[in-house]
Amino acid sequence: MSKIVVVIVAIALISFISWWFFGNHQQAAVAADVSPAHQQNVQVIVDGGYKPETVVLKKGIPAQVTFKRRDPSSCLERVVFPDLGINEFLPEQADHPITIDTSQNAEYDYACGMNMFHGKVIVK
Repeated sequence: MSKIVVVIVAIALISFISWWFFGNHQQAAVAADVSPAHQQNVQVIVDGGYKPETVVLKKGIPAQVTFKRRDPSSCLERVVFPDLGINEFLPEQADHPITIDTSQNAEYDYACGMNMFHGKVIVK
């Protein structure tokens, strides 16, 4: 009987770990707010991941994505946009704006310094 319980618990743990790391955890995309000064800004909270994970910006309007890191873990202390050549430190409990090029339609993936947590900026 104890062997059956151990097997069931092991299968449950393996399933949970697989879902946690490989599951589809999509959130709805959030559009940036456009100010009267014709600039757009959106805030991304860094706390156990990125919230929201996907940000939509309007093409041709200057834009900033402001990261606010609440998570003290070292994994989330950097944000990396490989396609834009951005690799920046995010100070804890502070806003850190990053300017995004909106001159053309594009999708820019970003990740934490260890490439464990991911997000995306879509310009359209």
